[in-house]
Amino acid sequence: MATITRTPSSTWKAVIRKRGWPTAIKTFRTKRDAQDWARRTEDDMVRGVYIERANADRLLLRDALKRYLREVSITKKPSTAKAEQSKARAVLAALGKYSLAAITPDIVADYRDERLGRGLAAATLRLELALLSHLFTVAIKEWRIGVTYNPVANVRKPTPAKGRDRRLRGAEESRLLAACSQHSNPMLGWMVRLALHSGMRAGEVQSLRRHQVDLTRRVVRLSDTKNGSARTVPLTQAALAVVREALQNPLRPIDTDLLFWGEPGRDKKRRPYEFHPAWRQALNAAGIVDLRFHDLRHEA
Repeated sequence: MATITRTPSSTWKAVIRKRGWPTAIKTFRTKRDAQDWARRTEDDMVRGVYIERANADRLLLRDALKRYLREVSITKKPSTAKAEQSKARAVLAALGKYSLAAITPDIVADYRDERLGRGLAAATLRLELALLSHLFTVAIKEWRIGVTYNPVANVRKPTPAKGRDRRLRGAEESRLLAACSQHSNPMLGWMVRLALHSGMRAGEVQSLRRHQVDLTRRVVRLSDTKNGSARTVPLTQAALAVVREALQNPLRPIDTDLLFWGEPGRDKKRRPYEFHPAWRQALNAAGIVDLRFHDLRHEA
């Protein structure tokens, strides 16, 4: 049974106490609004479809997204979790002030249009919208905080651009390899040659460890791949020669099994060799533009 009372601030408070349901309370400017809400809410309780929306009204997107990063993203691959943290910053800046209940499809559509208007790549925006959409899915199915629908679901997503297909042209490969060979650290050249001859992605080459290499069977076994499934990469004679060179590096430290290692950090742990600065220097020295390390895998 609903109780409608006037508050000291001249608003009207509706309180519904019904056996088997949590107490529902909401304040309105007029008595009529309070009565209408109470009638609808009691009807939903009778039909068994009532959803408590108070939490969704109070929970701001910035807090929900922080919870998502803390509880959901952390369970994903480290590279995915890091990427989601980056995508979340843009979403937080634009929509963080809204409560989950206040975010509607038109708000999401405005966000889409504003981001595209700033020249954001369609693929990047699709990832931002996917993050926001999954946040609502988790809020509905797992957190059960009163969100009734996913406002991202029916918003048009930008059409992804045609896939990148940058290939080495003319003498670019020989110039690139020559520039890499001039670098003080031979690991840059080994990584480039391995990518050229194996088709492995940049992150896969960078994080490669000795126990993943089977010289007898001439394969590399990858477990941490982009799509999450393990795969075995056969090594050509050229790729095998690169791996042997890297394994025989006389400067190899004993405290890591990384093929391509960096210096220890403050925590004394070695991480993969950060090749990007040296890669950019090699491109400049070779006079090559618009080439990403990832493009090398298309040459295998």
